[in-house]
Amino acid sequence: MAYSPHTSDDRTRMLEAIGVGSVDELFADIPESLRAHGLELPPPDTEVELSERLRRLAGLNRVDLASFLGAGAYRHFVPAVVDQLLLRGEFYTAYTPYQPEISQGTLQTIYEYQSMLAELTGLDVVSASHYDGATATAEAALMACRATRRERVLVSPAVHPHYRQTLATYFAGGGVVADEIPLISEGPAVGTTDLAALEALLNDKDRPVAGVVVANPSFLGLLEPMAEIGRLAHAAGALFVAVIEPVSLAVLATPGQYGADIAAGEGQPLGIPLSFGGPYLGILACKEPLVRQIPGRLVGMTTDVDGRRAFVMTLRAREQDIRREKASSNICTNQALCALAAAIYIGALGPHGLRDVAALGAARAAELEKALVAAGAPRVHSGPYLNEFAVRVPDARAVHKGLLARGILAGLPLGDVYPQDRTLADALLVCATEVTTEADVAAFAAALRAELASTDGTGPASAAAAASAKGADR
Repeated sequence: MAYSPHTSDDRTRMLEAIGVGSVDELFADIPESLRAHGLELPPPDTEVELSERLRRLAGLNRVDLASFLGAGAYRHFVPAVVDQLLLRGEFYTAYTPYQPEISQGTLQTIYEYQSMLAELTGLDVVSASHYDGATATAEAALMACRATRRERVLVSPAVHPHYRQTLATYFAGGGVVADEIPLISEGPAVGTTDLAALEALLNDKDRPVAGVVVANPSFLGLLEPMAEIGRLAHAAGALFVAVIEPVSLAVLATPGQYGADIAAGEGQPLGIPLSFGGPYLGILACKEPLVRQIPGRLVGMTTDVDGRRAFVMTLRAREQDIRREKASSNICTNQALCALAAAIYIGALGPHGLRDVAALGAARAAELEKALVAAGAPRVHSGPYLNEFAVRVPDARAVHKGLLARGILAGLPLGDVYPQDRTLADALLVCATEVTTEADVAAFAAALRAELASTDGTGPASAAAAASAKGADR
């Protein structure tokens, strides 16, 4: 039932005061097709009918597949303690603390999250927190623009496509430019950042660069020369934004170690289960001199008048509430429950456990590469990777569909996300984590071998044989 405390006379007086004839005129800038209209809902169900409908919908989920899909969202084992603690009422129902100092428990969980992520990234400051990796990356790019007072950002095409699309949306209304850094197209470093091209872009004196945005590992799974990229960026007066995958930081150099000024990424791998797009967790961290540019909230630890430990909202941009035109960001939602899940996950595993998760995923990926090469699917790139890589199969989309029917989710056809790159038209991006088993790897290889062999001389099998023969001739 609709309810409003304002009478018709109240609304009429307000409209007269601001000089418009109707409420609809206030939304004149929004196209009619995009405005909210009445909901066309089906008639109500009984509880029995609703339960049956939900059961049918749940039955559409495929939980029987051996999955090798990564591409920014990763399967990991989540210890039972994570969900058990999240279900506590004081956490599960808590909202952003607008009178923060009375919410000591919530502030402490945020403080613990920030502390753990600061240690993991090797940076001084961690914001709490953001919607997802895409929005965090866009916010990081805007931070670089504000800090340098420049309006051009260089972005690697090997940053997650969704992140780049979100960044372009952020930039579209502000006059900020995002230019693409070429990737190396041949040789042993194919698929990674072209350092010579990057240096040339940075040296364009007429178009100074605010920041360089590169992912490690990249969306293609490759490890980038991050220290050298950072050196080139800083030599041109630009900031270096590293897009990170948090579990990888247990075994790879951290953004702090290779000189990144800002780090952004998706926190889903840290104890947050896969779902249909979220809710996820945007990680955003930076060096201390940039603290005034970081959006969101910062919680600190202090002592009260009696000397007892206390937690306080150390920094929070009031402009996000009362002077939005001056805000560093108009996103002020804190994904506190997801941040708490990440903190519990890291705390439960500890540094050695997190290192084991990353190392076992890398070991499983090496086993997967060996099995797929033997089955007729060589790697597309030869550079180092951690636990995700691209393989070449003829008619990748058809093979992917065929493998799905055989119970294998064979990663992601890269032609779907890089349609302009012909070198990736017949490539599958595959991933392994610590939950990938030897049996999964064997099943994938056997299914791929059978799928390639199931076609005649004009299909994928003959193409794979021709490719193998060509490789042997070299």
